Amino acid sequence: MKSNNVPASVWRNPVHFAAFGFGAGAAKYAPGTFGTLAAVPLYLVMRDMAIGWYLMMTVLLFMLGVWLCERTSRDIGVHDHSGIVWDEIVGYLVTMAAAPSGWEWVVLGFLLFRLFDIWKPWPVKWCDRKIHGGLGIMLDDVVAALYAWLSLQLISLF
Repeated sequence: MKSNNVPASVWRNPVHFAAFGFGAGAAKYAPGTFGTLAAVPLYLVMRDMAIGWYLMMTVLLFMLGVWLCERTSRDIGVHDHSGIVWDEIVGYLVTMAAAPSGWEWVVLGFLLFRLFDIWKPWPVKWCDRKIHGGLGIMLDDVVAALYAWLSLQLISLF
């Protein structure tokens, strides 16, 4: 794990603060893991929504994330800074869409999302390398989340 060099603007600029997961991405080590942890309370608030509302909210948060991540990465001069974790927040929400109830599913979804986000199987790695800007920052995590979502759904069948 590498140490996270957090720009001072994260604590002064609300856009940067949001992109850094409201401070979770400022963790010295494993900011992506802390960013995913920051998503858990949001998921717990959203999980009882009808699936249509849940998905609509997740899409809106994705679109907001494209803008937040683009603006923050441009402002700080670092594409996909490790502390930008809005993508992990949305990725976890995608993973947990229509997940079964129970704390064990919350944990399993967390672990599966982190696995696929770190492992980056095709086309996650391709998205990470080839698609730039805010969309690129967001998209590789959403594709990783789709792997995690599918895995979670398959596991729930047994």
